[in-house]
Amino acid sequence: MILAPLAGVMLVVSVATGPIAAEPQTATSMTARQKTAAIEPLMISATECIARAVAADPRLRKSEPSNLGDLIVESIPGCIRPVRAMIEGYDMAFGEGSGEAFFMGRYLDELPGAVSKWVADAAP
Repeated sequence: MILAPLAGVMLVVSVATGPIAAEPQTATSMTARQKTAAIEPLMISATECIARAVAADPRLRKSEPSNLGDLIVESIPGCIRPVRAMIEGYDMAFGEGSGEAFFMGRYLDELPGAVSKWVADAAP
């Protein structure tokens, strides 16, 4: 699975880059649907960055589908800004620490499928 290598990459990158400055927002009066809608552009931006990096990697065409996880892990450092923005946006909307949990859980579970679909849709 891609979880262990990705966790290591995220730890190194998060220590090296620190938080990205963002304007403080209050999310206490927003519904869960509004919060999700607010962070959706951040999720799309992070996912598209990762998918573009994977699609541009020449090893994608030579690799087996089981290597997709490795290509995704290797693309994360190049996409750290949109990934950090997504995590921090999730923290602002749903509470401190929820962004890391979302990223390491549901997001990573669905990322290989989303990247595969994006790459297939973008293919000529």
